[in-house]
Amino acid sequence: MHYWLLKSEPECFSIDDLQARTRQTTCWDGVRNYQVRNMLRDEIRIGDLGFFYHSSCTPPGVAGIVEVVKNGYPDHTAWDIHSDHFDPGSTEENPRWYMVDVRLVKKFPQFVTFDQIKHHPKLKNMLVNRKGNRLSITPVTKEEWKVICGMGKDS
Repeated sequence: MHYWLLKSEPECFSIDDLQARTRQTTCWDGVRNYQVRNMLRDEIRIGDLGFFYHSSCTPPGVAGIVEVVKNGYPDHTAWDIHSDHFDPGSTEENPRWYMVDVRLVKKFPQFVTFDQIKHHPKLKNMLVNRKGNRLSITPVTKEEWKVICGMGKDS
């Protein structure tokens, strides 16, 4: 099993939106970065766990945990001309973008802010802390996972 941090802007899709979905499950779509696309297509697998991270908000941080319930498959929003994620270069025959499905495992009782992550000595090497890192999905080590779960009061 691998661990991930998945970013979403809460004004677009929040952990509460996921909680309100049927079976608390949704596709993680709209990724338009080749490095992250490769992770979705080749590395992220059923059973992997991820932190649901609220980004581009005040304050940003980890709101809870999701589980991957479907391996990577072509992101159909790229073919929808009415979608914000439309990409005319991606076709059903030659898909450019991928997504996975995730299910809510738990909303943390205690939101873990980016400032808390940034200042925790055991989390100093997390990719989310790297200046200039704008990837919407990043890997998380087992140790980082344990620390953040403890901070979110999910032991």
